[in-house]
Amino acid sequence: MTKSTRNAALLAASAAVLSLTAPLTATASTAAAHPSLDWRKCAGSGLDPRQECATVEVPMDYSDPDGRKIDIAVSRIPSEKPEARRGALFLIPGGPGGSGIDNPSGKGQKLPQDVRDAYDLIGLDPRGLGRSTPVSCGFEHGDLATSRLRPWPGADGSITENMTAARRMSDACERNGGDLIRHISTANEARDLDRIRAALGERKISAWGVSYGTYVGAVYGQLFPHRTDRVVLDSNDDPDHRQVSRGWVAAHEAGVEDTFPEFAKWAAVPGNPDRLARTAAEVRPMFLRLAAQLDREPIPWPGANPEELNGNVLRQTLLSALYDPDDFPDLAKLIIAARKGTVPPAPPAPPEEVLQNVVSVGAATLCNDIEWPRSTAAYQKGVAESRAKFPLTAGMPRNAMLCAAWPYRPKEAPVRITDTGPSNILLVQNERDPATPLGGALKLRAALGDRATMVTVDSTGHDAYLANGNACGDRTVSHYLATGERPGRDKYCD
Repeated sequence: MTKSTRNAALLAASAAVLSLTAPLTATASTAAAHPSLDWRKCAGSGLDPRQECATVEVPMDYSDPDGRKIDIAVSRIPSEKPEARRGALFLIPGGPGGSGIDNPSGKGQKLPQDVRDAYDLIGLDPRGLGRSTPVSCGFEHGDLATSRLRPWPGADGSITENMTAARRMSDACERNGGDLIRHISTANEARDLDRIRAALGERKISAWGVSYGTYVGAVYGQLFPHRTDRVVLDSNDDPDHRQVSRGWVAAHEAGVEDTFPEFAKWAAVPGNPDRLARTAAEVRPMFLRLAAQLDREPIPWPGANPEELNGNVLRQTLLSALYDPDDFPDLAKLIIAARKGTVPPAPPAPPEEVLQNVVSVGAATLCNDIEWPRSTAAYQKGVAESRAKFPLTAGMPRNAMLCAAWPYRPKEAPVRITDTGPSNILLVQNERDPATPLGGALKLRAALGDRATMVTVDSTGHDAYLANGNACGDRTVSHYLATGERPGRDKYCD
């Protein structure tokens, strides 16, 4: 998946997770114990020629295991050294709404040789997504705008338009999503992973979950602890079962504040061709003034969605750019252009069919996993408090997403992540992360107790291992995956 599509998936929401009843747990973990997959050449271009694809049939509704079935698309690149093979390493994608079917050919090939020797690399498209049995709400084109998917309030802090959009988008999911839209949840994704495990003929799985995938991995380890081998959770979500996805969206307040100073320092370096100010201290007030100006006087932006550069589009562009320091120059160029009253060419967007699917899966996950408040007043109060304390995010993290009008009640209560289970989890976390800030990761670390060890990395951006982290963190994670040896205690990599 392209970076643009990945970011679109993150825009849809952050997810929560639901618990299983005892019968549902048994149903998932006692699936067929022998390999049953028909591996074939994968569709698509640019893939490693060794990658092969198959589908696993799973119940749409695990409370009715004999009812309607849906397909989960899976992929693999087998171990490159069969005599060293340990098992299967699941590459769990983020999102919710992130595709992972091409991960064995993509991020999997960044893994060091001894890790690729030890594991079959397993990718998947989660239920409802991509090459799995797909779902789509058929949203209006304007509702697919990046700055609409994040619920940015009006320039004056009003959320009236956000509540209207929540009703419109939820109605579209009820009208067009079919039965499947009600059965997309993190708990069901964890069950699906166990069905894939069984179809592969594996007694246990190892996993590398990133971003939202950390919560999927944590929940899988809570529900199927005896099925886990070596687990890496990278860029970690706060597991608070009372809030889950609502808390993750709210965490952008802290995440942006943690990360923005790095952009400000970069933007004030002498000799930087995209320098914005003489000192780092000047960058923040300059950005806030420009956003306020664009609230009042948007600049037309043909080909973009929406077709104008307004204050919220600029704020959303900031949030997206903070995910990866490599994107700082593009943000700076946009700021320079806007200060002159112009815009660069409109950024490329994923095909609308792909974006419809990604956003629908993300919406279904976060809305089915936990019940969100319905009260306009509750959101308005949160937005006002957030705007006062965190002006860079302007109230968005506490605003109403489409879940404020979701037509369905959650089918299950959220899973509570605990310290019960094997001690086989390694967390890796950047110190400055706009989407999954360090504070939330520390809460997951506390919830897991002796089950986990954590590596905190002195780095900036979202996704740490083999991405925006550092050599020390990468070595630590790679060593664990290859040998099973974790640090004896929590570790800091500077």
